[in-house]
Amino acid sequence: MDAPFEVLGVDPDADESEIDRAYRRRVMETHPDQGGSARAFQRVKAAYEAIMEGRLHDGDGDGDGADRREPSRPEGSRVEYLNYAVIEDHGWSLDDDDLFEKAAAADLDPTDYGEFLAEPSETLLQAAENRGFAWPYACRGGACANCAVAVVEGEMTVPIDHVLSTEMLERGIQLSCIGAPTTAELKVVYNVKQMPDLDDLILPPYRFERTQSVD
Repeated sequence: MDAPFEVLGVDPDADESEIDRAYRRRVMETHPDQGGSARAFQRVKAAYEAIMEGRLHDGDGDGDGADRREPSRPEGSRVEYLNYAVIEDHGWSLDDDDLFEKAAAADLDPTDYGEFLAEPSETLLQAAENRGFAWPYACRGGACANCAVAVVEGEMTVPIDHVLSTEMLERGIQLSCIGAPTTAELKVVYNVKQMPDLDDLILPPYRFERTQSVD
């Protein structure tokens, strides 16, 4: 197997932001939906994970290594969700402090607003799917932003192998396919793949059907 730094195309002394950018570029190049191969895609993911795990163990990260470790899971989390697509329809903003209060009073369809219980063994995407929802996704492996959500309240796990930048994480953008709730209460806006900042991280196919009914 090639050395991890060679797989990503970066120097061994590259800082974390350079490694993150290289990883995002390489997963987009090697993803099967973009003309790559599953083998090449997995090599890139393994290389990135090996580099980041090595830096965590060696203490050579940029100081945010603790944030990348998975905290303990609660005994289930109550997830309150809102579809990003309806925010513009109602003239709301993702930054509104009372966003979820407005959603609760708006008599929205259950596909657009509601709540469910996520079990400790489930990622957020799995929890939504297991309750009959069809939230968007593509790779299911952290290599795109199709499944991205905006965390408004609460916290989720942040595995090290993902395409989101540090800036996006600081804004509360996370990936539902690999992230899981770590707090008893979680409020998220899903379907945020429509946000302009995520355009370059989107892969086909478009899996979300807004008209799907919930049993």
